[in-house]
Amino acid sequence: MEHLINQRVKNIEISGIRKFFNLVSNIDDLISFTIGQPDFPTPEHVKNAGIEAIEADFTSYTHNAGTLELRKAASQFVERKYGLQYQPESEVIITMGASEAIDIAFRTILVEDSEVILPGPIYPGYEPIIKMMGAVPVHADIRKNQFRFTLDMIKPYITDKTRCIVLPYPSNPTGVSLTSNELKEIAEYIKDKNIFILADEIYSELTYDKGHTSIASYLKDQTIVINGLSKSHSMTGWRIGLLFAPEWLTKHILKVHQYNVSCANSIAQKAALEALTTGINDAEVMKEEYYKRREYVYNRLTSMGLEVVKPDGAFYFFVKIPDSIPLNSFDFALKLVQETKVAVVPGSAFSEFGEGYFRLSFACSMANLEQGLNRMEPFIKGI
Repeated sequence: MEHLINQRVKNIEISGIRKFFNLVSNIDDLISFTIGQPDFPTPEHVKNAGIEAIEADFTSYTHNAGTLELRKAASQFVERKYGLQYQPESEVIITMGASEAIDIAFRTILVEDSEVILPGPIYPGYEPIIKMMGAVPVHADIRKNQFRFTLDMIKPYITDKTRCIVLPYPSNPTGVSLTSNELKEIAEYIKDKNIFILADEIYSELTYDKGHTSIASYLKDQTIVINGLSKSHSMTGWRIGLLFAPEWLTKHILKVHQYNVSCANSIAQKAALEALTTGINDAEVMKEEYYKRREYVYNRLTSMGLEVVKPDGAFYFFVKIPDSIPLNSFDFALKLVQETKVAVVPGSAFSEFGEGYFRLSFACSMANLEQGLNRMEPFIKGI
């Protein structure tokens, strides 16, 4: 009966990141620079809040949008951190991770044949949802612009079918972010056009050389802000995402969310409340360590003669495979893991514009980074 399966579902594939990770995960003595999983534990006080929620039998449904207490904390968090103002009663939805927030946002705003402009290379989690909606992903090649998805990169792709522009920053896979002026230029150009901005800001707390600015500061009425606690508080498995949008839009997104999951996990919501209040600055300790790792990895990669753009945030390097190496990104990554037991993600996992690159995550210990790069260096120089 497989012929009865929705053709749009049949046409999409498992993420290239996961596909490669699954391929190599059983190799002994493997050093993996693949998954974007913080190597820090969830803070103790946050875990304790979850335990206390279980012991207090806080195990029932909450409001579809999440507890009001948590929505207030989320609203206060983004106001204090980024100067954004959202009404907790009507402009905040607590979701099952940022992934669900992206899904319900797209399912609310996209229609058949509408177009979504995305940077290329880009995290593979957007395109399948766009295609399942019958909409069309349109990639802007940002490789020639130091991976910066600026207005000049966006303009050529805008048509009368453009419904949304995805701004993921700091970026996965490149770590590149945008300046306040670059965001303001985009906002001023898009303002009053029938185009939404989906701003995926999941890495907003992990920026190194300057603070994070949200485009919602300049274009709130057309922007859907996606955030969450997976990266900032090392809470990937807790599955708590945050969606912010103007009330007229949120009331429709909430309907999709309601019929999708009813509400986010009640116990995780209590842990998230602790994270956003007592733990409002928990990311600082992790960020300091990531900064040291970034500097170390950058120096090692450049000393190997590899071409890299130094990331502004997140915990990735997107590295160009030297032109002298006659391998595509998948074959390069496969040969690397076979000969050195070091795993990276092939750039092709991040759209066709990632071909010729590989992604290296530095969300692992300094000892592993040192050992992995020691294994990698003779491979790069000798291949």
